[in-house]
Amino acid sequence: MDEKILIVDDDDELRSNIDEILVTAGFQTRQASGASEAMKMIQADCPDLIIVDYMMPEINGMELISSVKKSHPSVKIIMITAFAAIESAVEAMKKGADDYISKPFKKDALILSVRKNLEEVRFARCIIRLNMDETLSCISNNTRRQILMMLFRDGKMRFMDITRALGIEDHTKVNFHLKALKQNGLIEQNEDKEYLLSAGGLNVIDCLQVMSSKVSS
Repeated sequence: MDEKILIVDDDDELRSNIDEILVTAGFQTRQASGASEAMKMIQADCPDLIIVDYMMPEINGMELISSVKKSHPSVKIIMITAFAAIESAVEAMKKGADDYISKPFKKDALILSVRKNLEEVRFARCIIRLNMDETLSCISNNTRRQILMMLFRDGKMRFMDITRALGIEDHTKVNFHLKALKQNGLIEQNEDKEYLLSAGGLNVIDCLQVMSSKVSS
């Protein structure tokens, strides 16, 4: 998983526990023992998601949320709060937090919240990456999406293999769709005249999968 997570908590044990849970689950993490250290790390290399404890000395989690959202509005933030301080968590969400977890929390609840918020990050990136009229128009056609998914599944295919897989007898129609995909830089052909996804096509597949996951969730 490429997305970066910053864990901010003055409680060394809790911070380490959260880090261990997320690293074991395959996430990339960094740690900060307080808001001041966190802000320096954010300015140097902005994370995709911040997990911050509400109660910290000097600058508390609420103030950190406000500061981060002003300078980096796209960063996702999960606040950790004591069960008795739910009102604080609700207030934090009004200030920009995207989610909160009550202590003591379960490992699965933490991982679920992190995955959900990182999915939002990937979804937003995909919307930006696909915000091109020609590309969106091209993949709005179901046959072209089928072709992209077949090439993603099989790696590379010849023209007749694609035609048979689609169940389209009119070869001219298939050629038309392949030409459109090629003109938009989503597929290419190798020396053996086999069709395969280009880097742009792989990018579109990634975005389509994220969008599909978003819609079904």
